[in-house]
Amino acid sequence: MALVLMEEFGEVPGEGRVQKWILKSSNITVEIITLGCIITAIKCKGKNGEVNDIVLGYDDLEGYLANPKYFGAVIGRVANRIAKGRFVVDGKDYQLAINNGPNSLHGGLRGFSKVIWGSEGVEGGVRLTLTSPDGDQNYPGEVQASVTYTLEGDTLSIQYQARSTRTTPINLTNHSYFNLAGQGSADIYDHEVSINAPTYLPVDDVMIPTGEVRPVEHTPFDLRRPVLIGPRLKEVPGPGFDHNFCLSSPGDAWTERVCARVFHPASGCVMEVSTTQPGVQFYTANFLDGSFKGKGGASYPKHSAFCLETQNWPDAVNQVGP
Repeated sequence: MALVLMEEFGEVPGEGRVQKWILKSSNITVEIITLGCIITAIKCKGKNGEVNDIVLGYDDLEGYLANPKYFGAVIGRVANRIAKGRFVVDGKDYQLAINNGPNSLHGGLRGFSKVIWGSEGVEGGVRLTLTSPDGDQNYPGEVQASVTYTLEGDTLSIQYQARSTRTTPINLTNHSYFNLAGQGSADIYDHEVSINAPTYLPVDDVMIPTGEVRPVEHTPFDLRRPVLIGPRLKEVPGPGFDHNFCLSSPGDAWTERVCARVFHPASGCVMEVSTTQPGVQFYTANFLDGSFKGKGGASYPKHSAFCLETQNWPDAVNQVGP
């Protein structure tokens, strides 16, 4: 198992101290802070022995306190968009804060990504815990949540758990932005991607699923065989990929399986993603614009990274199942 270390990362006035946990195996180092369970670095060796940090982020706590694009963060209570910030549970209407056009995005104005979690070391990793009170961001029920990161060899595992005192929507994911050439590289056009999904969810002009579950065959969304991201982006309507790929129906029995693979030929770096969740949101950093200064002063322009956010289907609380 990995070597596990902890050090202080900074302090948020009025809220408490933030720790950084470091997980080290022979080939990979992962760094996680207790603010938002954020993965701040993943350092791995390329085929020529060079070490690259492959996730976007900031050098200091100040950057992560703002973090408008959710670099590296755990998202909750509900990842992705909820249409018009509204849903009904047990016959009661709930209205959430609107923070993404007409919709609620990634848990609201102060979701799980914005708060300091408790933490403790476990074998090969760290377990982070949070109590979200009843009414937090206007969601019902008190939620006890935990996220456990463990590193074994070349595999980083993330296990999410949540228990609520009342019926409430929960959809947790990690929002790391990856560039396998190393963070700060200009784009991901030379990466090869494959996603094992026969269908995807088309979206409307505010990125809410239309209700259709559409086959990927004969569309630019057919990623079942590896394709270069750069040429494929030219075929996708709009600014790029920001779509849920359907790995199974939400009501199906969930078993862990490989859902996606990304390969960067120049460095030899490969990332394979497995999940028990019914969907994965493939996002190609369409809304980065170079205005954020990241680690080492790096600029992060459009298409300079990708996300593979394993999760339930977007707006599931308002959608009729397939």
